[in-house]
Amino acid sequence: MDKNVSYRVDATDDAISDETTVLGEKTGTVADRNAMARLGKEQLFKRNFGFVSIFGFALIIMGTWEAVLATVAFGLGNGGPGGLIWTYIASYIGFMFISVSMAEMASMAPTSGKCRLYKKLSNRPTLTWRSTSGGQYHWVSEFAPPGAQKILSYFIGWFGILGYQMGTTIGAFIAGTMIQGAIVLNYPDTYHYERWHGTLIAMAITLSVAFFNIFLANHLPLVEGLILVLHIAGFVAIIVPLWVMAPRTPSSEVWTAFADENGWGSIGTACLIGIITSAGSMVGGDSAAHMAEELKSASKILPRAMIWTMAVNGLLGFIMLVTFLYTLGNLDEDLSSPTGYPIIQVFATATQSSGGAAGLTSILIVLGVCANLTTMAGSSRQLFSFARDKGVPFHRWVSRVPPGYDVPVNAIIVSALCSCIFHCINIGSAIAFNVIMSIGTVSLLTSYMVSIGSITWRRIKGLPLLPSKFSLGRWGLAVNIISVLFCAIVFVFAFFPPMPNPPAVAMNWAIAVYGGVVLFASLYFFFRARKVYVGPVAYVDKSI
Repeated sequence: MDKNVSYRVDATDDAISDETTVLGEKTGTVADRNAMARLGKEQLFKRNFGFVSIFGFALIIMGTWEAVLATVAFGLGNGGPGGLIWTYIASYIGFMFISVSMAEMASMAPTSGKCRLYKKLSNRPTLTWRSTSGGQYHWVSEFAPPGAQKILSYFIGWFGILGYQMGTTIGAFIAGTMIQGAIVLNYPDTYHYERWHGTLIAMAITLSVAFFNIFLANHLPLVEGLILVLHIAGFVAIIVPLWVMAPRTPSSEVWTAFADENGWGSIGTACLIGIITSAGSMVGGDSAAHMAEELKSASKILPRAMIWTMAVNGLLGFIMLVTFLYTLGNLDEDLSSPTGYPIIQVFATATQSSGGAAGLTSILIVLGVCANLTTMAGSSRQLFSFARDKGVPFHRWVSRVPPGYDVPVNAIIVSALCSCIFHCINIGSAIAFNVIMSIGTVSLLTSYMVSIGSITWRRIKGLPLLPSKFSLGRWGLAVNIISVLFCAIVFVFAFFPPMPNPPAVAMNWAIAVYGGVVLFASLYFFFRARKVYVGPVAYVDKSI
């Protein structure tokens, strides 16, 4: 990127209009077609997503209320019921700031919007192109200081891939280990729990959803709509039996009962470490941006979908969390449940039936598989986009879309294989779930911090921003700063172990994986990527 380049934004009419005239299933609207032309990219995927299907897609990937139930044990040990509730409220507020910040960037740079670069000496304009499914690394390349755009967008591309790869892993992990938990509950005397059993089940789920994403991808928008219905219906199907049948916990033991079960010596520290439960259930609000190339009227619909996803999921998660805490029953019994999941024990206590508990658990299992289905779609698009920009090894093969397919088949295969490798963590570590969740959370938080920090830098410097249909206006700088600060706090505590001075088997090895990815990306950048990777902002048509 030439450092002697300055931005000037031409807010032309065609950058913010033509959002309703549909040209075809693959082309989308006039604005979508023009956007791809400006990007210098060929439209490879069908634009068959509308607001409802992309909203369902993002809602399921985030899956807040399901994630809260699956990860609640960590928060109960670090902060207790009161800590869980108040850190959830703080996380909800913090992630709403993050969501609107990213929604504004998505509106500025989804697949549309015209931005010209003027060389200071010749004053000749050149068009920028944007990698359409890249999300955060795309936005970093748009808004970061010119001298840092290339290196920052490169590393954020890697963190985005890692974050969504962990998301692809965790849905199958939850479903597989919950199947184990249901078996333990119903056959306590005949089934011997082995971690590798859950690992194999998770692998089978991962391969199944990869098959769907490759061969049945045309049905994905329809399936997302159906899953959206299941997401809401499942919420009702679980919450009503708990309200009606479960024992009640006094309010004083819900809202003001704090705990430091793991011996940190401070309730405040314990709560901050336990915040990973709430924060981990809310990452993924950017997921819709990674499907922008398959979305009609992207600059208009995308920010709406991102904001509504966070608002609705956060509210459902809060209602479910409060319900769960009021129906806990015996906390020690829940935490020591042989099923591995306190929520399964809560179901058993409420229904007084192993079969009833298995039925309610099956709802979470099905939704875990559905989340894995949608997350793999988003993860593969993120990988495809970064490979198309030559950011990963074997980028030509990874970014190839075979003739006759409208999906990145090779990227899906890579994503599925990586998930199967990460599933193996469960064999060697009893706290694999927390490790996987921490890796995914800190990776995405890194991408949020840097992308929002980039647009914050532009605002502080008084530099122009791209035209958009959704703008934070005069509140933009304050919202961006709060978002970055909140990300930084959660980022630090997500690396903490579950207890002080833990043995090696109980250590939070997320930092090792995170550092390993940084090291590998650095080596690849030094030996190869620095020669071929230029970032989404690059010169395409210099004749204009």
